[in-house]
Amino acid sequence: MVRMASSRRHFLQAGGAAGLGLPAILSSQALAQTPANDKIQFATIGCGIMGSGDTSTALSVPGTKLVAVCDVYEGRLIRAKEQWGNDVFTTRDYREVLSRKDIDAVIIATPDHWHAQITQDALAAGKDVYCQKPMVKQWQDGHKVIDAARKYNRILQVGSQCASSVVYKKAQELFRSGAIGQLSTVEAWIDRNSALGAWRYSIPPDASPATLDWDRFLGSAPKRPFDAQRAFQWRNWSDYGTGVAGDLFVHLFTGIHFITSSMGPVRVFASGGLYFWKGDRDAPDIVVGLFDYEKTENHPAFNLALRVNFVCGGGETSGFKFTGSEGVMRVAHGVTVTKPPKPSEPGMTPGQFSSATAKNIIAEYRAKYPEKVVNADNLELSEEETFLPPHGYSNDFAHHTNFFNSVRSRQPVVEDATFGLRAAGPALLANMSYYENRLKQWDPVNMRVVEV
Repeated sequence: MVRMASSRRHFLQAGGAAGLGLPAILSSQALAQTPANDKIQFATIGCGIMGSGDTSTALSVPGTKLVAVCDVYEGRLIRAKEQWGNDVFTTRDYREVLSRKDIDAVIIATPDHWHAQITQDALAAGKDVYCQKPMVKQWQDGHKVIDAARKYNRILQVGSQCASSVVYKKAQELFRSGAIGQLSTVEAWIDRNSALGAWRYSIPPDASPATLDWDRFLGSAPKRPFDAQRAFQWRNWSDYGTGVAGDLFVHLFTGIHFITSSMGPVRVFASGGLYFWKGDRDAPDIVVGLFDYEKTENHPAFNLALRVNFVCGGGETSGFKFTGSEGVMRVAHGVTVTKPPKPSEPGMTPGQFSSATAKNIIAEYRAKYPEKVVNADNLELSEEETFLPPHGYSNDFAHHTNFFNSVRSRQPVVEDATFGLRAAGPALLANMSYYENRLKQWDPVNMRVVEV
């Protein structure tokens, strides 16, 4: 067994955040400077699993107040009043939310096919926007969202929370410092092994055209008869969602681009299929993508491999592995940098020669490179260091805090529309590559598909 020289650091305690140049986002106490009578009033549009979670997190940020909730299903509007009070305004029509003058910002957590339209309408109505990832379902719409945010001069933050994480900030700091040398490859994955992990969510027994506005749910999607499964498990269909690539590759791209400051890959190829969760979806349950990043003046060249697996029998895990010339950096709940021992000699291959020749090769080699005993076990030591956030730290809370801080200060967010498109674009191309069964090319600077 190899002995490892290791240390584990809780790197954000007792003022550690200031040492990293980070905002004070570790606890609600750090935000107590927000005046109680200076609340940012917000609404949530789309109050399913993510929308309700985002709303609760947003309300935990001091200086916020929920004013309205919009959802096409009546049961969620009833639940909103149960959770957050009868004075919360509810509606099935998001335009009624945007017309209210007492709303400063909106959280958009609708199905993916509604993101671009509602975001643009919200920006035009003078609202700041927190939009769940992926920012858009079609890459072309990303440019419309970018233009709208600029035109109306509003704050827009995409909801992929690792961009606000102190863990990823530490990984970025280590990467920029050269902790692993020259980057060559990145591997990232999300493995799940449950029905809920594969988006088989509960369908309420009262779901019907009377309790759910089906036409409003469909929006720009192809028209079809009422289908409660599509309404409540919409991620499983490409008419409304963006599959494992749009939903989960985007998280991985967000982390990689944040850490490396890369703008995106130039070549995309994806493969996968429906292997287990068949019969009630057209989105694959396993996707593997390969992405080539070219070197630019400020960004490294590297190869990226992404995997999302909903059929994993080995447990539910996710993480990143950055491999460089000087070591490996792993990012998950914390950051671990491992540096293998430097080779002190080039090595030799005497076994392919005659015994006499081999004996001479070994003798000459050992005359030049004397054999060493590194330690009592004759094993070399690797250097390993792990950095961990404080107990109870929440990426979600940090991300919402950063959003509301930007709403109040009018300073840039950590994940704006351009960042959002650069994370969504390669993921959407992975879908295109999968369905078209061919390599796709992407212009990461201008954020456009390159047709060849």
